Amino acid sequence: MDYRDHVFLTVAENLSFSKAAEALFVSQPAVTKHIKELESKLNISLFQRKGNKIYLTEAGRLTYDHLKKIRLSYKALEYDIERLNNAFKGSLRIGASSTISQYLLPKVLAAFYKRYPQIELFLFNGNSFEMEQKLLDNEIDMALVENESSQSNIKYLDFQDDEIIVVTGQNSVFGKRKTINLNDISEIPIVLREQGSGTLQVIQKALAKHQVLLSNLKIVMHLGSTESIKNFLGDFEGIALVSEKSVERELQAKELVKLKIKDVTLNRKFRLALQQGEQVSATKLLIDFILHYNY
Repeated sequence: MDYRDHVFLTVAENLSFSKAAEALFVSQPAVTKHIKELESKLNISLFQRKGNKIYLTEAGRLTYDHLKKIRLSYKALEYDIERLNNAFKGSLRIGASSTISQYLLPKVLAAFYKRYPQIELFLFNGNSFEMEQKLLDNEIDMALVENESSQSNIKYLDFQDDEIIVVTGQNSVFGKRKTINLNDISEIPIVLREQGSGTLQVIQKALAKHQVLLSNLKIVMHLGSTESIKNFLGDFEGIALVSEKSVERELQAKELVKLKIKDVTLNRKFRLALQQGEQVSATKLLIDFILHYNY
């Protein structure tokens, strides 16, 4: 692709000359120059200003749609050539929910880097909703999420099983019970993840199937990470619902106690989230690697 085309795509996806300049590691006047040259070449305006904001014109939207397809074709060409030479290069912007980025993904990415050391990796983390938004805004190439919702313009692939479990601190009075029933969950003080968290969404849907609503729980606090919840449990006479994978070390060290819910399991799937369409180049490599990794 012509470099001016690349600059245009970056401006179009950020709707900001300054952000595009930052992403491309060039000056803002350089970005403006390339856009003006492209507009001169096409003999039409691609952006319009309204106050401090810029928007794509109709010609800009048309140009963006075509150049996106061309960029994808170039990536496909690069992927096929690299496959022939067994010399994969490029970069990958990966978004992952908090649980996956902290407890599952590091080992996978380390193994992937060992296999493909010339592929540069960038990892962003947040809750599942935030990662889906980054994917839709073209800020990342793929997302790994733990929620159950589905957006029509995102393609989802299951890659790993997980279970939400009840845990309590080792010194908590509830730790001596080992088993609780579903009614107990509504009576015991509980701490949960924040709104937007995939874990909270799974908990909400799973409990609703058993006619238990979050509004009926004795929720003491919503915390923004599982690490915060684990630290909170040390001096808390209550319980938490968390991913089993996030507390494996604490359960082995007996710092936390797992409580089984009688006749109830809260299972879920970790999923790859991708924009609709064919995946090529480094993204395709990582998808295949994650789907076949020995967890």
